[in-house]
Amino acid sequence: MNTQGTPSSTPPGQAGVSLARQLLIWVLLPQMVLWMAGGVAAYKFAAGYANQAVDASLLQASRSLARQLKPIGNGLLIDFPRAAQDVLEADPADKLLYMVSSPPGQFILGNQSLPAPGLPTQNNAPVVPAMNTPYFYDGTMPVHDRAAPHPPAGQPLRLVALYLRFGDAANAPQTLLVQMARSSANREELARRILVDMLLPMSSLVLLMTLIVWLGIRAGLLPLDRLRQQVEGRAPTDLAPLQLASAPRELWSLATAINTLLAAVQNTVATQKRFIGDAAHQLRTPLAGLKSQTEIALQSTTDPELRARLQRVHDSATRSAHLVTQLLTLARAEPESVMAQDRHRFELQRMAQMVTAEWVPRALRARIDLGMERGSDDHAVPQPPIWVQANELLMREALSNLIDNALQYAGANSHVTVRVQLDTQSVPPRAWLQVSDTGPGLDRSDHERVFARFVRATDVGQGCGLGLAIVKEIVERHQGKVQLTTVQPHGLCVSIRLPLSQAPAN
Repeated sequence: MNTQGTPSSTPPGQAGVSLARQLLIWVLLPQMVLWMAGGVAAYKFAAGYANQAVDASLLQASRSLARQLKPIGNGLLIDFPRAAQDVLEADPADKLLYMVSSPPGQFILGNQSLPAPGLPTQNNAPVVPAMNTPYFYDGTMPVHDRAAPHPPAGQPLRLVALYLRFGDAANAPQTLLVQMARSSANREELARRILVDMLLPMSSLVLLMTLIVWLGIRAGLLPLDRLRQQVEGRAPTDLAPLQLASAPRELWSLATAINTLLAAVQNTVATQKRFIGDAAHQLRTPLAGLKSQTEIALQSTTDPELRARLQRVHDSATRSAHLVTQLLTLARAEPESVMAQDRHRFELQRMAQMVTAEWVPRALRARIDLGMERGSDDHAVPQPPIWVQANELLMREALSNLIDNALQYAGANSHVTVRVQLDTQSVPPRAWLQVSDTGPGLDRSDHERVFARFVRATDVGQGCGLGLAIVKEIVERHQGKVQLTTVQPHGLCVSIRLPLSQAPAN
């Protein structure tokens, strides 16, 4: 399995809406609807209270005015001095308008523009109003403004009508209508002030409640965030179960299901590890025996035809043994393998020297000059140790594959050089492990293609197309990078870049 993704890579599709945002919306949306409904209800209540206050003042003023009207025989004495009128009209912004008429509709005193009260009717005839009973109603009075370019607009009023009876029964008692009015603008202003005084503390409480709800949602989702960090922050090969001590009841089943899955994956990895060990024993042993038998047969026979057949069998056995070794190495380099977890700090140049020395005998048999160079051009300056944190066995396999490829494809009388150096130009600094040769090299168009499995750019040699794929798999499992470059005038250089170990040397 060639897994190129990481735990933090973006999954296919788009992520859904945040759970915290959904909870906040579902909590605050009804709250905002209730707040708006409360505002409307508060306005209606405020308007009702304002109407009650205005109506009470109008009724009091109308009764006071009515007390100033005194019947004298068949006439009417109006005891309404100028000082009393000035009191009613003292506030220019909120004047009390009044009108006295008798019979109703025949102007006697006050402002004759006040609208008449609309009395209820019965059988298309007006109902006789009750005496000394206030009738409250709304109306409009024309506002005459000569400077206005449009027709006069109506001024809204709140009015009270009070019907009074005066005169005795012998002289045909008369009906007196007393009307008192006040502008509705002040009433609406009072209602708005009451509404503002009510909504300001309500809005403050809503904002405070929103903050408390948001903090509560965040606190409630902290266990989910900790569970996410346990999954997101671990390595791909870390199959330890999730900690369930702090998981709430709603997440317990999810965490339990994930732990069950991790246990199944861990069992699969253990099975794979056992298979690798069994395959290494079951496949290498008969192939090694087959190679030994063919070598003995080649030495004991002189028949040219039989020797040619035995040589083909020996070559096939050698190729099969090499393929088995490569496949097992590739399996150990997979991210699911437990081997990928075994990493420690080691000195890269010392490891490269040991691996290079192991391949010197084969290089001599192939008449190839295999050597290792210092990382610095100045041989007088000692090369500082380069420490990396990696699986040393897998890094040895990667370097062995590079040297094997170089010895196999470079050809006789060529040079193969292993080099370890510190790259101080990159940020942060990294370690370079290079294997270069002076062989025929590769076309630039094949530099990326040869990293795929079972891809060979040439028919020369006994390779199976897995060497560079194994190197790429191992290097990427160690957060490194591998690349091919052309060596002038001819040849190929394979460079591995690895992160340095930050831990102090033991």
